[in-house]
Amino acid sequence: MTKNTFPVSKAVPLIAIPANIPQIGFLGGDEGEEINDSIRKDYKKFDVLQVGKYKDGIIKGSNPFYGVAVQNRLPSNYRVASQADVESAMGVGVFDFRGTYEDTGLVLRTEGEPNSYLARHLMTQVKGRGFNKMPVMIPLNGLELVEDKNSNHGLSFKLKENAEVIYAPILNKGGNFSNEDIDAKTGLPSKLGNGNRTLYTRDSGLSRLCLGGILNLGSYDDYLANSNDSSRVVLVSTGEAGSQNFLNERLAELQTEEDARIAEIKSLYAQAKELVKGKK
Repeated sequence: MTKNTFPVSKAVPLIAIPANIPQIGFLGGDEGEEINDSIRKDYKKFDVLQVGKYKDGIIKGSNPFYGVAVQNRLPSNYRVASQADVESAMGVGVFDFRGTYEDTGLVLRTEGEPNSYLARHLMTQVKGRGFNKMPVMIPLNGLELVEDKNSNHGLSFKLKENAEVIYAPILNKGGNFSNEDIDAKTGLPSKLGNGNRTLYTRDSGLSRLCLGGILNLGSYDDYLANSNDSSRVVLVSTGEAGSQNFLNERLAELQTEEDARIAEIKSLYAQAKELVKGKK
């Protein structure tokens, strides 16, 4: 018997295959390069968006403004990953973000510094949605960019109609946490105290939410325009394309297994015929 061959006439999946199979990865490939080129072209007068570089098949360089610009160039079945998305990927062991850093959202605490102008502009929108308790976390995929000559960067953030605004008082605390402490819905620690990861916070203004290179979680960085080659944009796919690719690959594997089994049976049959002939 061929090693690892499943000895049945036709194999089918034993479990139900979900209609949508989420996939996750770094912005890159030909489509990623096209997105980056379009951002650099369309926002050529905004230095804050001239950060992406296509290298080794991946877009290197990002910041919250860039992540939002990417989101608004994606098909409807893709999104820039939230903190919950990246924590989920690490939790099931399909992706390791060590050595890079990823912006996943903004943290709004007060209308003061840092980034007081952007904070006030965003606070008005957040309170207009009925959120009066701070701090809140806003995933980048729920934002849009608008030109704003009064902003230091020439741009401001606008909440989308379907934007998720998450009240997260733990973002005012800071301290150590472990992977077991992660709230699956938010991607934030549910408690602090013990663990080999650290949550960094501040007490005012608007800052970026960022997963660091050693998997610490920062919600204190006030330099919204900063970027370097270690930063990445993470995308999540939940559309039919991902599901269909999975099914096609699995069907190909099953066909290969079936073909191998048929070939093995034919070989055994031929050997048996030769043995019969030799005994006559």
